[in-house]
Amino acid sequence: MENKQAYIKKLKGYLNESTSYAQWNEIALTLDHTLDNQQWKLEPYSDIYNFDVLSERMHALRNLRLREDLEGLGRALREGLHHDLGNMGDPRLYSVCYVGTKRLIDEYVEEVCVALQFLCRHPKSSMLPAQQLDFFKAILLSYGRPALLMSGGASLGAFHLGVVKALWEQDLLPQVVAGSSAGSIIAALLGTHTDEELPEFFDPENLNLKPWKWAGILNGLRGRGFMEQSKLRESIHYYIGDYTMQEAFERTGRSVNITVSPVKHQQKERLLSGYTSPNLMMWSAALASCAVPSIFPPVQLQQKDEKGNHAAYMPNMRWVDGSVVSDLPIERLMHLHDVNFSIVSQTNPHVVPFLKEEHADKNRLRDLPGKILKGELRFHGQAVSDYLRKHNQNEIVRQGAGQIYSMLSQRYQGDVTLYPKYKLSHYAKVLSNPSSDFISELMMQGQRATWPRLAMIRTHAKISKTLEQCITDLKSEVRTHKAKLRVIA
Repeated sequence: MENKQAYIKKLKGYLNESTSYAQWNEIALTLDHTLDNQQWKLEPYSDIYNFDVLSERMHALRNLRLREDLEGLGRALREGLHHDLGNMGDPRLYSVCYVGTKRLIDEYVEEVCVALQFLCRHPKSSMLPAQQLDFFKAILLSYGRPALLMSGGASLGAFHLGVVKALWEQDLLPQVVAGSSAGSIIAALLGTHTDEELPEFFDPENLNLKPWKWAGILNGLRGRGFMEQSKLRESIHYYIGDYTMQEAFERTGRSVNITVSPVKHQQKERLLSGYTSPNLMMWSAALASCAVPSIFPPVQLQQKDEKGNHAAYMPNMRWVDGSVVSDLPIERLMHLHDVNFSIVSQTNPHVVPFLKEEHADKNRLRDLPGKILKGELRFHGQAVSDYLRKHNQNEIVRQGAGQIYSMLSQRYQGDVTLYPKYKLSHYAKVLSNPSSDFISELMMQGQRATWPRLAMIRTHAKISKTLEQCITDLKSEVRTHKAKLRVIA
């Protein structure tokens, strides 16, 4: 027994030092085998989810597919495909094993994806490509999709690249991505570069990020920012280019959403995307979202006019850091993109230290006094800062109170929240140009934080990804079909 415990401890140490998913997965599977977790996976029964519903649905879809009953299969998928069926996405189902969950859940998800692809590609379908496209769009609208949201965090935002890499390697990178402040740069990077181009950015040696340059105390006191915005603009523009929100979507198929906050109190925060601002220059949206008050001056957004020239977007408005008011615009994404599952990469230095408590065992009675105290402090802090931002005459006090109120009233977590482990040395580098080694360290933290959550993410995302791929394929078929009709005409 003692030797077994020592072996398990050694394996856990190796797991925490893994440098690739293949290595991590092999060690994690060994741990599951050593701890006899495999039997739990094979046994479908559990009080946490409705295994009977999943088993019945899986066999029904399989029988329809094997009989090539296209009409019956289409009806079953259209009417019976629901997100989180039988509570199969419950986090408790993904905390027993190091890798994976109940085999029945994996088999159900796989059967749904196979059925969707079968229906999409079957040559004997009675529907025209345009009808099929509408059919799959309706299913996706009903089923929903995941989104990746990346927070602010200045130079610590390099952690996001590790999260993106881990998801991309497993084909689980959501089509919908959102970012604020530092996260907006990574979101814009994803929105303007195809899957074939992304690996270049996973090598820290290829990243020459020099956004920080001290502008002087007098410059900061005059309201022009303590850092030179020109350096930040050069870095963002170099990697993002001159794409508009709409042009970026047409290039990559990814829906990028960037949050910005207004300078004037009469305006509300905005979520800039291809839906809300199709002609907006993406680099200017990221620049505005990174304009931390006092550090950088407010930004005037830029767009392309009807002739393709640069022009001011809402000329009288100026915008600042998106994370000030809306770090994670989850509810807005639900309305715009039918998002039903949020993957949050959280790197804000004032938020991360408190996330560990949020992920701790919530049923421990000894934690109750601390949670009550925390809730009371949050409630009264919001009340005081809300009063000061509305009634105090001092502009500095009003702005400070407004930022504190926004931070206290925001939601900083998602359905899955990934975050780094900071040391004091990390905080010292928040506003400094990151070295290749620093980027590499944070990227590795991002990957290691993501790997244990891949099974849960896959359960929630794989069906949506399959639907999105079917829609992409059918759009191509529709264009080909229309071209043939024009030739015949």
